[in-house]
Amino acid sequence: MGDGERFKSLRTAESLFAFLIERRVERADVIVALGGGVVGDLAGFVAATYLRGIRLIQVPTTLLAQIDSSVGGKTAVNHPLGKNLIGAFHQPSLVAIDPDVLRTLPARQMQAGLYEAIKYGVISDRRLFNRVARNIDELKKLDSAEIEHLIARCCGIKACVVRRDEHESGLRKILNFGHTVGHALEAVTHYRRFLHGEAVGLGMRAASRIAERLGLLAAGDRETIETTIAGVGRLPRANTLALDDIISAMNRDKKVEAGRTAFVLPVEIGKVVIRSDVPPQVVKAALKDALT
Repeated sequence: MGDGERFKSLRTAESLFAFLIERRVERADVIVALGGGVVGDLAGFVAATYLRGIRLIQVPTTLLAQIDSSVGGKTAVNHPLGKNLIGAFHQPSLVAIDPDVLRTLPARQMQAGLYEAIKYGVISDRRLFNRVARNIDELKKLDSAEIEHLIARCCGIKACVVRRDEHESGLRKILNFGHTVGHALEAVTHYRRFLHGEAVGLGMRAASRIAERLGLLAAGDRETIETTIAGVGRLPRANTLALDDIISAMNRDKKVEAGRTAFVLPVEIGKVVIRSDVPPQVVKAALKDALT
């Protein structure tokens, strides 16, 4: 399959279904997803739906997939109108992570994974956040001790959350910090401009600005979050995108409930709340600040 979010589509899934049918793959067989988050999400969706579900093994090869998308059982494909709107929950039988494969990645892919790692610190673990902020250079250099600690801790946080709320009826929603805006950015650029982690990085900046404007987050914590995001690397430009287009895409997001867009907002580093009562003018002002 092609490389990138735009190939995580029903068209690609259909070609994979044809492959499985032609080779007479049976219910007792297993699909192995070897690759990054796009491969894992797509293979998981196919495994969840082919013959009403066959076994899946995830072998993630990017940092973002190793710390996030391979764990938890979410599978999906994208639609031109929104990201991950078509999918299923389908837990893998095994997730096999080898940090050494990260040495094959370009720097941009590593940075994308580190933005997602910052998310875990903000939503649940200030000590993890501080360790990432303090050791960004070592993480970029793939220091074994730091990378292994990061992967283990992020997977531990996600597994704990998913065990308590597998189907995202409550607690699991905190994992969407930065994703409300991030998914919209990916959709309006047709999944071509941003890696997923980069879009999440911009989304975390926007969510932190919203939280500050609502009086939920101290300016110092907001600045610390943004400084740590900036320390990972330069994010792609987003100031040429129309704010109204981004807001329209957010309103089509799967996290919309009763017609209201939900935001995961930090109240301090290590703790977040979910709010669906953010005034539109606050969202627009925060987006303008965060995306310039």
